[in-house]
Amino acid sequence: MHPRRPTRQITVGDARVGRIQIGGGLPDRAGNPTTPAPVSVQTMTAGYTHDVDACVREINKLAAAGADIVRVAVPEKKDTEALKEILPQVRVPIVADVHFHFQRALEAVEAGVHKIRLNPGNISDRSQVIDVIQACKARGLPIRVGVNEGSIIERRDKQKRMKELGQVFSDHKHGYLLAIMITKLEEYLDIFYEQDFYDIAISAKSMDPVVVVDAYTEISKRFDHPLHLGVTHAGPKETGCIRSIAALSALLCNGVGDTVRISYANDPIYEVQDGLELLYCLGLKPRKGVDLIACPTCGRIQVDLFTLVQDVRKSLETIELPIKVAVMGCIVNGPGEAEGADVAVFAGDRRGIIYVQGEKVANVPEEEILARLMQECRAFEAKVKAGEARLGEKKVDIIPPDPIGELGSGYEKIAAGNVDRVGVTVGRS
Repeated sequence: MHPRRPTRQITVGDARVGRIQIGGGLPDRAGNPTTPAPVSVQTMTAGYTHDVDACVREINKLAAAGADIVRVAVPEKKDTEALKEILPQVRVPIVADVHFHFQRALEAVEAGVHKIRLNPGNISDRSQVIDVIQACKARGLPIRVGVNEGSIIERRDKQKRMKELGQVFSDHKHGYLLAIMITKLEEYLDIFYEQDFYDIAISAKSMDPVVVVDAYTEISKRFDHPLHLGVTHAGPKETGCIRSIAALSALLCNGVGDTVRISYANDPIYEVQDGLELLYCLGLKPRKGVDLIACPTCGRIQVDLFTLVQDVRKSLETIELPIKVAVMGCIVNGPGEAEGADVAVFAGDRRGIIYVQGEKVANVPEEEILARLMQECRAFEAKVKAGEARLGEKKVDIIPPDPIGELGSGYEKIAAGNVDRVGVTVGRS
């Protein structure tokens, strides 16, 4: 992991919903030092904003799942009017997503929204942009400037559009697209700088992960604003997760990126869950809840591992602490994983051996594994909360069980001619 790229820091939210810092590391405008904030997770509601009750329910569901910031669409005036009813009922910063009509941004600011998203591809009139900047400046609200591949190409001026498309689809498509993104960002941001406005986040999304990596890498060299990472129109969750993680993890590992949205053509709850898991795995956000690891597909598995893993995952949702739990299907990798986990089970001969921080606590039949594992997880969580145990602290070294007998030396049994075939059993207790 490379160190986080230092940026200006912006704040989204207020005292009522909480304040989320994005970016940091450079001094603020008063010269005070700032510390890079944890990378935050964003998502966007899927329903209509003007459907107040449904919108409130969705926002609160996403916030409960761990979303730091939620964006809502405001294509019509009835949507910005609904914000006045929505905002008092939620406890997470809200961003208004504005396209085509700058008046929607002004109305959203007046309603009390916490951030505005503008697109240079469809709101380019200088006087309109200045009106939005001044409204946000008066309220102390940040603005995200988003240049998406799908909207950055000129669409109204047909001759200009054909020229730009000709460049994009030439032999140097990639380079020309980056040039267009960066050029339009520079032109747009000049308006903000002339208004002495710097509370800005930048995004430059594409559906191509390679374009995303290159675009954000180049932008990070040219601008000191925090970056909102994402792969746009990534597709369904099944493929979109790969497309998104391919780009976002590459950038984050190189210290680029301050807030993320993983975009799916699916329930946005999955965007939040997968965004959090990405940051957890990279150590960019403190984990909340269990860290579950499990065996992959393998011919050595000796229990119904895949059903067990799903049952364990659902049961562990009630655990609050970031306990590391390992569910392993055989005794090859099982002991090593059990040793590295707080609570673990590895299976053999239709049984499960359960360990807590390296110490064997149970050996149960397959049908009892889930209940006993959960019992040990809850007991361990209670000990940690009471200060009687600490996460990630191994107590003893695990000695793997003999794969062909009762915990004795399989090698000696083979050498003595006492074993006719290689099987797998584990000692019962």
